Amino acid sequence: MREGATSVAWRGGLVRFLVLYAALYGAYGGLSPILPGFLAARGLTPGEIGILLSAAGALRLVVGPLAGSFADRRKAARPILAASVALAGLATLAHLPGTGFAQLLGPALLYALGTAAPAPLADALALAAARGGSVFQYGWVRAAGSAAFIAATGAAGWLIAAFGLSGALVASGILFTAASGAALALPSGASVAANAGPPWLGFSRLVRVARFRRTVLAASLVIGAHAMHDSFAMILWRGAGIGPGTAGLLWSESVAAEVLVFLFAGPRLLARIGLPAGVAVAACAGGLRWAVLGWTTAIPYLAAVEALHGFSFALLHLACLGLIEESTPLDLRATALALYGTLGLGLSGVLATLASGALYGAFGAPAFWAMAGLSLAALPLVPGLRRG
Repeated sequence: MREGATSVAWRGGLVRFLVLYAALYGAYGGLSPILPGFLAARGLTPGEIGILLSAAGALRLVVGPLAGSFADRRKAARPILAASVALAGLATLAHLPGTGFAQLLGPALLYALGTAAPAPLADALALAAARGGSVFQYGWVRAAGSAAFIAATGAAGWLIAAFGLSGALVASGILFTAASGAALALPSGASVAANAGPPWLGFSRLVRVARFRRTVLAASLVIGAHAMHDSFAMILWRGAGIGPGTAGLLWSESVAAEVLVFLFAGPRLLARIGLPAGVAVAACAGGLRWAVLGWTTAIPYLAAVEALHGFSFALLHLACLGLIEESTPLDLRATALALYGTLGLGLSGVLATLASGALYGAFGAPAFWAMAGLSLAALPLVPGLRRG
């Protein structure tokens, strides 16, 4: 980056956003993989864990869009983001003294409240500050988040070995608190326009935008198709005799590809082919990836298609954010991103995970072909994503 461009990016808050995303996604990475194990160690049965996590997920689906709408109406994305992650940090630490379902239900629901809105609000602020890439590329800060997530996941293993499961919770609580401070330190110009209308009016306005509807639906299909991989890839690989070390490397390869696409390849490719074509590339990459997993567990093929995660997820996310920027009013940007996050990414993942369990149980590896079809089902939506 040239000196002048570096100065502009610095003034635009690039470093502050890098810190925010690293702390936020680092907190997620340190906590998400071990939370079910922590709950089990504190006396919850598998059924109780399922009830608790499902209740938390349902709460996020409601709170996320409402928080985005409130941020738009009050022009308050930054303070709501800071308060949300501060609550997430306190809720994480509140798990520590709890034992049994009754004592852990409250902290779990508070954690759901705190984590319902940070990702879309951070994206809304980052996109506003990036100014369409003229100040910095959104992919740079999202890459920092992805890298921090995988680094924190690895660090959590060391913390658990040294201090037990509580060590990972304490570290995540500290990172959430740091993310709250980073949110407050964002440049004052990183905000979205105020919208004075009631929440239902904002939702109604967005639903009437055909390109927005198609963007969310396309994202739900392509991202939802990842559910079987997230839930059953490790089980499939271990059943095929692939050791945990090799399986871990395959998983790490997919995250590394995600970081590289966010950081370098994604913005350049989308600038060349356009946002709708980016969605098409992501859908095809997902279709190929899941078809190969349904066909073989040979390591050379797995290594080749795990790199496609950079396209099936990272490129899709960049393309969808660009389409949302193009198709939605600025005063509804946080609401639009919250709906995209909860419906396009969250709800679709929950529904696809439920279907994946039944499909994988019935068919084993060939069930991945259904995920290939789900990803490719987004292709008919691509023509409707173009500007009218």
